Amino acid sequence: MKKFATIVEERKPPKIVTVGDTVTRNLHRHGISPQLSITDNRSMRKPIRQIIYPVDKIVKVKNPQGTITEEAAKAVHEAILKSEKVQIRVDGEEDLLTIIAVLNSPEKTLVVYGQPYEGMVVVEVTAEKKAEASRILEAMKVRKPK
Repeated sequence: MKKFATIVEERKPPKIVTVGDTVTRNLHRHGISPQLSITDNRSMRKPIRQIIYPVDKIVKVKNPQGTITEEAAKAVHEAILKSEKVQIRVDGEEDLLTIIAVLNSPEKTLVVYGQPYEGMVVVEVTAEKKAEASRILEAMKVRKPK
């Protein structure tokens, strides 16, 4: 976590976005408060206790496992546009919303997610990362929740 704190201090990203309960909790524990956190009250697919974070707004969306719904994609897009701190609570699975976060975030934003048994993955948003996210998204089918 010290390494991440150093990256934040040096690069001064316009935003920090977290995807996942464990990584969000760990950043908060170390005094780093993301502008957007996307959580689903699960860690490694197992239910965990919901943690309340100091945010300005909480948005609840449905996003079934293995999908990116229009509702969830829109919520991520709108949250990134805001200057306030937002937590998106996902009923379903949040993992693939990392793609939407990269695609919609300003360049130099740090998008952080957890890699089970490995640690944190930090993606600095660049034009190349946005293009990669776009290609991945085009290969997927976006569907409306039932």
